[in-house]
Amino acid sequence: MRFVTTTALLALIAAPALAEGWKDDYQVLKFGILSGENEKDRLMRNEPLRVYLEETLGVAVEIFTAGNYDGVIQAISADQIEVARFGSSAYAAAFTATDGGVVPTLTSLKQDGSSGYYSIVVARCDSGIKSLADAKGKVHAFADPDSTSGYAVPYYNMITREGFEPENHFGTVTFGGSHEADVTGVVNGTFDTASAYQNNDADGVYQRMEDKGMIDKGIICKIWESPEITSGPWTFRKNLPAEMIEEVTAAIEAFPAADPEGYKLYSSWTADDPNPETGFKRVDADRYQWIVDMRSWIKQQRRSGS
Repeated sequence: MRFVTTTALLALIAAPALAEGWKDDYQVLKFGILSGENEKDRLMRNEPLRVYLEETLGVAVEIFTAGNYDGVIQAISADQIEVARFGSSAYAAAFTATDGGVVPTLTSLKQDGSSGYYSIVVARCDSGIKSLADAKGKVHAFADPDSTSGYAVPYYNMITREGFEPENHFGTVTFGGSHEADVTGVVNGTFDTASAYQNNDADGVYQRMEDKGMIDKGIICKIWESPEITSGPWTFRKNLPAEMIEEVTAAIEAFPAADPEGYKLYSSWTADDPNPETGFKRVDADRYQWIVDMRSWIKQQRRSGS
């Protein structure tokens, strides 16, 4: 007859409780998404990922949204959410707000192996505005102060590459609040030009709005494009358990293969996109340091009144 020692017995009893690890303390996982499009579409696009993570991780998963980018940045800074999908500039804002207390792990990977996108400036095709020079004295809308392609990159490039300060070049500079709001404002004549994003000439915010029937095709034209921007990362709070960060990261990484149809909805896949997103690739903080530096430069410029 084999006897079990008291120590071994206690270990066996404790095993089920210890097996859950981080899930004992985080029975609800909350992830934030930015306000690049209207809330209904944001939630619909991310629902397959939410369901998949809930089933895969075995914890409740909730989506956190806010009216602007800063709401999600504040939420992760205040430990109200565990993870967020940020644009590059919003990640840099969160990195700065938390003194480096966030960890980027994944970004989007495209079919050709690239992981970037572009800032663009759009105008009505019938406006006669064909370039930034033509927009001098007009009303220009940026998207959100924490938007990479909707503010930081175009603002930075207008000064450093195009040779003008937006506040002096345009007659009025304002914020539309989101990329869709910017495009809608141009269509309606509220703005003459606006900053937005696109992945390529077949896929971007105004092309998606055309596909959804929000605007008619042929109304909006691109008049400027930035250099390629590194796609924003899935970002975790650094004060989370390391095994939690890795397990959630691995689950998101496996999402495209585990649920191909859900991933297509999440990534806004279309049959005519020549270079669709196909999955994720690992990233670290070094990849986004130039964005952190750019934001710091912009703040310094505004502080000095330059």
